Parts: sequence; C-alpha cells; structure tokens
Amino acid sequence: MTDRHYSIRAIDEHRIVIHHWEPAGTVRAALLVSHGMAEHGARYAPLGEYLAARGIAVHAVDHRGHGLSAHQPGDLGHFADHDGWQRVVSDLQVALNHVRIAHPDVPVFLLGHSMGSFIAQALAMQHGKSLAGLALSGSNFGAPLTYRAGRLVARLERLRQGKRGRSALLEFLSFGAFNKAFRPARTAYDWLSRDNREVDTYINDPLCGFRVTNQLWTDLLGGLIDISSTHALSRIPHGLPVYIFGGDQDPVGQHGKGLPRLAAKMREAGLGFVTLQLYPGGRHEMLNESNREEVLAHLAQWLDRYIPEF
Repeated sequence: MTDRHYSIRAIDEHRIVIHHWEPAGTVRAALLVSHGMAEHGARYAPLGEYLAARGIAVHAVDHRGHGLSAHQPGDLGHFADHDGWQRVVSDLQVALNHVRIAHPDVPVFLLGHSMGSFIAQALAMQHGKSLAGLALSGSNFGAPLTYRAGRLVARLERLRQGKRGRSALLEFLSFGAFNKAFRPARTAYDWLSRDNREVDTYINDPLCGFRVTNQLWTDLLGGLIDISSTHALSRIPHGLPVYIFGGDQDPVGQHGKGLPRLAAKMREAGLGFVTLQLYPGGRHEMLNESNREEVLAHLAQWLDRYIPEF
C-alpha cells in the first residue's frame, strides 16, 4: 500500500504523473482524485492508504502545473499558455480512461477537492456516464457574474504582467480574506485546517502554497463560468450519485453557505442522488482536519453504498 507513481501522456503529449495506492488483496472499486490549487496528489496518501486497506484502489493525479507534472522551471502554477482549462479537464479524462483499463471489472469513482472539484464537475458533465459516483470536497457554487468580474481582473493582470506573471492582486482578491475568520491567526494558512501539524506540513512542502500564474487564473475563472449554472449541472447524468462534503467554516465554501447551495442547484438540475455532509467547525481540507478519521469513515460508507457485493 505504499505510494507509487506512474505517468501517462495527455492528448498534447504532456506527461501527467499519477500517485497510486493498490489494495493488497481483491480490488472492489477504484477512486480517481483531482486535487486543489497549489498542492499535489501525493498529499492524498492517508486517503489512499485508508481506502486501499478496504479494497479500493486510489489514483491521485498531479494536474499539469502541479506536483511532479510541472516539468520545467516556471511551470509550477501554470496550466498552459493556451486552452489551459480544456487541457486539464482532458488530462483528467485520460487519467480516468487509464484507471478504467487498469480496473476493468469494478466501479470507478471520482473525487475532486477545491479547484479539483470544479475540474471534476466539468468532467462529469462531459463523461459522467463512465463514473459510478462523484465526490466533491471543499467546493462551492458561486455566481457567474462574480467569476466574470474576476476573469476581467485576471485578463488585465495578464495584459500587464504576461501570461506567466504572478499577480499579488489576484492572490489578495482570492485568498486575502480567507484567514480573517480565524484571527488571531498563527499562520497565513490557518484556514486550511484546525490541525496545526497539517498546516505546518503544507507550509513546509515546496510543492504547496505557491502563487499561480495570471493565465491559470484566467483559465480557472473561465471554467467556473462554464460550470456554474443549473443548465450546466443538468448535463451531469441524473442518476449519478454525488457526495458533497466540507466544513462549515471553510471560506472557499462561504462558511457553510456554498455547499448547501451547490447541493440544491444539483437537485434543481435533476440529479436524484445528492448527499450533503457539512462538518461543524471544519475548515477547507476536511481530509486533513482534526476529525479526519470521521471524515474518512463517512466517505468510505458512501462509497460502499454504491459498490456492488461480490
């Protein structure tokens, strides 16, 4: 159950690295993980080990511009010069195809965290019929008008600094207020978790916490505009089980407001199997929170509900 990693080739030949935790015995199901901004797939080792011990193979992507999929100096925090959102969604589809080939006779689930939850939703809108279930962590449902305003600022910063410029203004507008609710804050990342050790691990990881490029912000905000409507959500298969979980103190999820809104919008769009789990006091990374054992157990219970008996 050790973390191994392998690489696959994206449609444009970019090498995408995937971390992998394989059960020692029978594989009952597989889970593909889509991580958040400014982190990487290897951080999901506790999840991988926990589920592998329960017969579920876990594959965690390093999105392009992140982790071991950032191959050149300056690539960290940058999807691509052109069509970054489409490329990262396509990468996840290629990864999903690989997982399905590796585990042809078992259900395959997709879990997306934060930025990865939005990429996962986009994939489910295009290829949801190939999934057994969709889990969304640290997500949100925001107004497209807000995202359009943010994309305008990102485009102006791109004009000012270039595609690979890294705007302090964009970072302030996106993350600047996240720690306000947790004052007096010990670090700039207290909003991630109540567990100080997990926060320190994130801070000390050179592949975490970096400033992303103006082009990545432009790509991401464009993607958010595309997926943030009832019409867009209606493209997800209506029978697909969806598990939405997060903390009610997560600033990404608007301190407990965003996840119920996302669940309600999905139900309004016709999805009939949406489960919402909101954890009191929880912050952004529930898989790294002080009550992570409870969070892992709830996730495993949801997966078991949709894994057929052998």
